[in-house]
Amino acid sequence: MKRQRRTMKYALLSCLLLLGFVSISWSGKTVDHSLYGELLKKYVKDDVVDYQGLKAEEAKLDQYLNLLDGTKPDQLPRDEQLALYINAYNAYTLKLILKNYPVDSIKDIGGWFSGPWKIRFCKIGGKTLTLDEVEHDIIRPRFKDPRVHFAVNCASKGCPPLRSEPYQGSILNEQLDASTRDFLNNPERNRLEGNTLYVSKIFKWFADDFKGDVVGFFLTHAEEDLKNRLLAKRDQIEIEYLHYGWGLNGK
Repeated sequence: MKRQRRTMKYALLSCLLLLGFVSISWSGKTVDHSLYGELLKKYVKDDVVDYQGLKAEEAKLDQYLNLLDGTKPDQLPRDEQLALYINAYNAYTLKLILKNYPVDSIKDIGGWFSGPWKIRFCKIGGKTLTLDEVEHDIIRPRFKDPRVHFAVNCASKGCPPLRSEPYQGSILNEQLDASTRDFLNNPERNRLEGNTLYVSKIFKWFADDFKGDVVGFFLTHAEEDLKNRLLAKRDQIEIEYLHYGWGLNGK
C-alpha cells in the first residue's frame, strides 16, 4: 500500500513538473521556439526543406507541436501571438508533409472536396484547427499585416521560402520586413520588365490585404534599384501574375 501511494505521489509530481515545463516554456509572455528552431536550422537550407532528414526527427517536431497546444495564445502580447501562429502554421504544414511523405505536392493530400488546408489537426492552445482557420480566421483578420503572406509557408516552390529560423515576438517586425524584402526583390519571384511588373499570384489571391495597390506595396519594400525603376514608370506600370508552382519545396 505504501509503495502504491509513493508511486501515485511520484506520478502526480511528474504531472505537475510537466505542467510547470509547459508554463515556463511560454511563461504567459513569451513562447520558447528553440526546439523548432533547431530543426529549421538543420533541415532548411537555400529555400529547400530536407523532409527525409526531418522525418528522422519527427518526434522532436511533435514535442514542439505539443508545446504549442499547451500555450494560451490570448494571454500573449500581440507580436508573440503573431509569431506563435506563423510558426504554428509552418510547423503543422511540415507535419502534414511528413505524415504523407513522400509526396510530390501538398495539393495531393486530402480528399477532392477537403484538400490539405481543411484537415482539422492543428492543436494550438487547446483548440483543434485547420490550416485555413489558422491563416484566414486568425492571422489575416486579427493582425491585418500583409507581410504575413511572405512568412507563412505552404510547402510549395511558388510560396515564399520557409525561413531557417523561427519567428520571435521580440524581433518579429524585423523578420517580417526581411522575409518580405527578400521575396519582393528576388527577380526569380517578381520582376519588372519594361512597363510590366510580373508578380506572384499571392497579390491576386489576397488583393484586399494589399489594398489593391501592388506597386505601392513594392515601393515600400523594394531595394534601391527596383524602387527607382518603379518610381520612374509608376503611372505606366501594368501588373501580370506569374505561374504559381505547387511542387514540393523539398528534396
